[in-house]
Amino acid sequence: MSSLLLRLPEFTWVDLLDVLIVGFIIYQLLQFIRGTHAVQMALGGAVLVAFYWVSQLLNLETVNWILRTFLPYVVFGVIVIFQAEIRKVLAHLGKTPLFGFSKQRTEEVIDEVVLAATTLAAQRTGAIVVLERDMGLRSYIETGIALDAYVTYDLLISIFNPGTPLHDGAVIIQGNRVAAAACFLPLTVNPQLSRELGSRHRAAIGVTEDTDALAVVVSEETGVISLVVGGRIRRELDGASLKSALLDALEVEQAPAPAAPSTPGVPAREK
Repeated sequence: MSSLLLRLPEFTWVDLLDVLIVGFIIYQLLQFIRGTHAVQMALGGAVLVAFYWVSQLLNLETVNWILRTFLPYVVFGVIVIFQAEIRKVLAHLGKTPLFGFSKQRTEEVIDEVVLAATTLAAQRTGAIVVLERDMGLRSYIETGIALDAYVTYDLLISIFNPGTPLHDGAVIIQGNRVAAAACFLPLTVNPQLSRELGSRHRAAIGVTEDTDALAVVVSEETGVISLVVGGRIRRELDGASLKSALLDALEVEQAPAPAAPSTPGVPAREK
């Protein structure tokens, strides 16, 4: 027994660091694919790998040859199918102060967006506002008309006025500024979406699937306000719930409500 213990390799802090890094990578990968269609694909890949090892243990030469031949092509297929997810993972790894650029965004900007969305909803005017986060949206900005103007309620209402040339398309906001209007966005190809969602909602879902941006959508038919984050849509929002969701998603601290002015005390009459 003592001789066996002597032959065991020594476990150093480098080995511990190695295990922790691998565990962190696996945990982040599982967190990223949780709740997406990538989970089923990952399970399918695990089944193929299990079949490969079983075929080796049981000497199933034909099965082993088939799996050994087609597994390399499966890897290329996974890269093609999950190119959007891979791009988001790489962008997520770059979200550090060293590689990222801080985008100043204040509660006033969110208030302007919320006020414009509720007004457009009351008027049954369709709109889609995309707010950039860590991943750049330059490729989508270049498809529209560059503005580079401060975010204001009046500007957003004017853009989505059906009588203006810029109303057909999306507005993209970078930080505290409207970068462009009339931008074209990619439509989602998710087959599980409701048929009630039109092209405006599908475009909002598509851009949030490809990037980490979020989108505020106002339905032209129903006047319903929706918020799309990470390809998931939340509907039937009012002004208060939309602002709360935006503050949480954009990690903007809400300013404390001003305290009510205190009424000075009235001195008691002298008896």
